[in-house]
Amino acid sequence: MFKGLDHLAIVVPDSEEALKVWRDRFGFEVVVSEKVNQETVLLTHLNLGNTQLQLVEPLVDDHPLQDWLEKHGPGLHHFCLKVDDVGDAQAGLEQLGLGTKQTEPHQGTLGKRALFLDASLSQNVVVELTGQ
Repeated sequence: MFKGLDHLAIVVPDSEEALKVWRDRFGFEVVVSEKVNQETVLLTHLNLGNTQLQLVEPLVDDHPLQDWLEKHGPGLHHFCLKVDDVGDAQAGLEQLGLGTKQTEPHQGTLGKRALFLDASLSQNVVVELTGQ
């Protein structure tokens, strides 16, 4: 079911400030930057060579990631695995002892669908799946 690592995600309060570190200091090239989920989140992907780094900036005050930022500050939030089809993957999670609290996938980058797994079933590590 799992086809490898799609990206590592860092939650940031300001993508432009984060780019000064990850693009300008580390030299990672920006692949794409787009607003998703009714323009409530800005996702910026940088090329790490064998995977991507995703900067996740919540754009609205009531976004759940604002609370996460307040509690933790900027930092690593989750890793994302590739799957062929998010709906098919969701249907097969239970037999692997995994699950999700989401009933419907959300919009990912470049039209992909995405889904967060229930972290309580993965040792409190936040795992996202993405695919068609």
